Amino acid sequence: MLRSLEQECWYIGSKTKGVSSRIPRILLAASTAFVMERKLTAILAADVVGYAAHMERDEKGTHERLVARRKELFEPEIALHHGRVFKLMGDGMLAEFGSVVDAVECAVSIQRGLAERNANVPEDQRIQVRIGINLGEVIVEGDDRFGEGVNIAARLEQIAEPGGICVSAKVTREVEKKLAFGFEPMGAHQVKNIAEPVQAFRIRLDGASASSSRVGRKLSKRGIAAAVGVLALLIVAAAAWYGLKELPAIVSAASVSREPSVAVLPFANMSGDPRQDYVGPGIAEGIITILSSYPTVRVVSRTSSFVYDKPVKVQQVGQELNVNYVIEGSVKKAGEKVRVTAQLIDAVSGDHVWADSYDEEGDDIATIQDEVANRIYSSLAGLRGEIMKKEEAQAWNKSGPSLEEYDYYLRGHHHFFRGPEEENNANARLIWQEGLEKFPDSALLRTMIAFTHSRDLNNEFTDNPWRSAELGWKLAQEAEAIENKSRLETLLSHWCMAAFYYLHEGDFERSADEAEVAAKMVPNDSFTRADLAWYLIAAGRTERAIEWLEESIRRDASPLDWYFGELAVAYYFEGRADDAVTQFLKMKQPYRPNLAAAYVRAGKLAEAQAIIAALRKDRPDYGIKDEATFPTFKIPQFRESLLKPYLADLAKAGLPE
Repeated sequence: MLRSLEQECWYIGSKTKGVSSRIPRILLAASTAFVMERKLTAILAADVVGYAAHMERDEKGTHERLVARRKELFEPEIALHHGRVFKLMGDGMLAEFGSVVDAVECAVSIQRGLAERNANVPEDQRIQVRIGINLGEVIVEGDDRFGEGVNIAARLEQIAEPGGICVSAKVTREVEKKLAFGFEPMGAHQVKNIAEPVQAFRIRLDGASASSSRVGRKLSKRGIAAAVGVLALLIVAAAAWYGLKELPAIVSAASVSREPSVAVLPFANMSGDPRQDYVGPGIAEGIITILSSYPTVRVVSRTSSFVYDKPVKVQQVGQELNVNYVIEGSVKKAGEKVRVTAQLIDAVSGDHVWADSYDEEGDDIATIQDEVANRIYSSLAGLRGEIMKKEEAQAWNKSGPSLEEYDYYLRGHHHFFRGPEEENNANARLIWQEGLEKFPDSALLRTMIAFTHSRDLNNEFTDNPWRSAELGWKLAQEAEAIENKSRLETLLSHWCMAAFYYLHEGDFERSADEAEVAAKMVPNDSFTRADLAWYLIAAGRTERAIEWLEESIRRDASPLDWYFGELAVAYYFEGRADDAVTQFLKMKQPYRPNLAAAYVRAGKLAEAQAIIAALRKDRPDYGIKDEATFPTFKIPQFRESLLKPYLADLAKAGLPE
């Protein structure tokens, strides 16, 4: 039988004859030097997001910025909260605190301090960190700390969002009644080298608690009454305008919906040249960085996914990192030509969801890495990406009674993004209304119903635009007032408020401000920023709108037709008429009055008159009055700044009153 060192010492002493009885005591005293010291402590783990990509772009600048942040923010805050850094890595640190309250307050101060400093820094130079905090027993060895208490903190850091804080259940229990910060459950995570699943919680920096559940949100009594009234009006309106439509048949039940999670593995070097080994990980790092910026996808950190640098089954990756998707690929470089192949795989079934290849040319590897990462992002992420399509399909495979709030969102989203046709809009609204009846406190579903009214207005699906604007505005306001919104709900709420400050209130400055806030949340998403650019145009911020739209067209692997139309409108109001005409002509079917007005501004009157003549042939009664019926057009500010000069150009092109 094995004995502890202490037992062994006494055993030797008891069996030794003729030897001083002091020997066992001496051996026992010596043994204490070998007994491990343990202590209960709070461990904070922090890691820089996208560190490899930053170093690839600007090694010296990145190092200097990181050192500066440590000196001016991290170390002072840790000291202020009675903590101590016990390990520094190139892109991260570990610190211990005697008080778990101090650890959480320190983490929040660091993230808020970084957010303030990043506000005036270019996106590619911003230092963002993930933070994980655990309360547990650690092994003390000199100034260092080891053991499961440290390991769990490191794993929690890996599943935190960029700029976010993830804590264990022990931390939540200790501090949730002592601090004002909210704690949102993220579920159980099976993390590497830890036997039992770890219950993780996201700290909400807005200060409101969400630890009970998101269903616990409540509107004021006035808000609830208003919601009931609006919902009744919506149901009557939907029945009157569109008639009740049958929804697709529902098939077998599936697992409970959850935030889709992705691991990006280092891309394999297929060049046969070991000197090119750095290219693949650089591309994977770029994908991790930009995917992490989108609210509907959780991306595990590089430090977790890059341990799989040899071929491995995706199911193993899925189980060990607790993800449901894996992105893997390869890079082949020959001279200045680079071919990148990427694929998205279902980590549960092993099925291929999507695959594509990209051919690039040039000797600037950093630029090529960014370009490919952007193209892969635009294919996979966002509101019309492959991950969303897969999630929609899974929501349709669930049985009716098991549907959750997010399932209703996904089902309606499937119709809403199928196309701008009236039937798709009506079907989406009916699904979201059904979900709102089951989840009456849902900010997400309220916002999406409001969007359907916005589409009714923009596409002239309604005979009563004033009523549609009023219904959408009320729902958007109610959604905005609901507290404890998720990142997705916050994004969509700002987006929706931008639309209805424009459509209902005519407050173009406030509309543009809401658009700016939403766009900051998704700096890499082409679709969202292109749509939001319109509200900048309406507010006269055309230079900024042009910047967003040009970037969206460059980033998107397959830019939508209306991107070019909206950019053309921005050029038109910026006084760049020739550029406006060029962009309109890139569209499959440009809106003819817009193109005619651009031709007038460009001094090409004959072309403008020919377009209007063709329009009049198809629609003999169409006139300037028909171009001025949109609700916003009645607002004096809009008429003077945008509509009046536009209508004057149409009159020159030959469009009658």
